[in-house]
Amino acid sequence: MATLLETDAVLKRGLTALAKADPVMARLIAEGAAPHLRKRPPGFEGLAWIIVGQQVSTASAAAIWGRLRTLLDPPSPERFLRLSDEDLRGAGLSAMKIRTIRATASEIVGGRLPIDRLHGLPADEAHSLLTRVKGIGPWTADIYLLFCLGHPDAFPGGDLAVQEAARIAYGLDERPDAKTLTILAERWRPWRGVAAKVLWAYYRIAKAREGSPVT
Repeated sequence: MATLLETDAVLKRGLTALAKADPVMARLIAEGAAPHLRKRPPGFEGLAWIIVGQQVSTASAAAIWGRLRTLLDPPSPERFLRLSDEDLRGAGLSAMKIRTIRATASEIVGGRLPIDRLHGLPADEAHSLLTRVKGIGPWTADIYLLFCLGHPDAFPGGDLAVQEAARIAYGLDERPDAKTLTILAERWRPWRGVAAKVLWAYYRIAKAREGSPVT
């Protein structure tokens, strides 16, 4: 596995490798789609934060997470499992998110999800371990691997913005689905995560050119 995305030097190495491997990537990077290094806390805290933020606005996610973090202080799977559903609903968590984070905490405490060892595993293996947890889907797993662990080869092929950016960049007739985009991404190994960051950056550029809001 390539070095984790923990420094700008590693990110730059990934961008250089992508530019050499794929002329389209080289063009996107030259046009300004060079991403910044961004990382969230790893472990239970980072994974719970991603789950909290699903399908709500950034402001709402921040407010819910702030209330939840006050209850946990500091976040740990053991502390989460001691909280009642009433406490968690009061913090703003939906029933589904409570179930998912509870399942995650239980798997970590039980040793079935080796959260502290995922960074040393190939992206596909780490992804498989995460998605075995009830409620954690492919997108959540990939976002955790990429933004919390800095895994350079994690690839969220199901992300709509990444799909749309690929459609525009490669001149495709329609937006590729997750399976099609994952096949396309094979050329970017072992830097698929960096390629995803480039595509997110390009999505913002493309939408700005169109005068469309970025979602």
